[in-house]
Amino acid sequence: MRTTRDRIRHAISFEIIGLSLVTPLGAWTFGMPLEDIGVVSLVSATIATAWNYVFNLMFDHALVRFLGDLRKTLAMRVLHAALFEAGVVVLLMPFIAWYLDVSLMHALTMDVSFSLFYMVYAFGFNWAYDRVFPIPAPAS
Repeated sequence: MRTTRDRIRHAISFEIIGLSLVTPLGAWTFGMPLEDIGVVSLVSATIATAWNYVFNLMFDHALVRFLGDLRKTLAMRVLHAALFEAGVVVLLMPFIAWYLDVSLMHALTMDVSFSLFYMVYAFGFNWAYDRVFPIPAPAS
């Protein structure tokens, strides 16, 4: 099991590296100023983090209410991930459209692109993190 300190290091390094990658990539991909994409990236990361807390709390309460258990099957984990990402898109799309002064359709394209980036990035980051900072063996 990872320690609280390790989890904090993981979360902070995930966000710093992710923002350092997604901001210039987003600016280049969408042909927009780095500063504008930087604001969108930072606000999006903050909203996604808050949504993560709220969503997981609601999801766990729903599991207990409807299933009487917090254990998740593979199908439940896929549903959890899909609903979380859909919620992030719904929350961020209006902000992206407003801040960048683009259409909702353009904002949706950007939002989905950022989500796809973060899915691939999370996989790679977590794999690398586990290699650099292996989970300690349980004490006997």
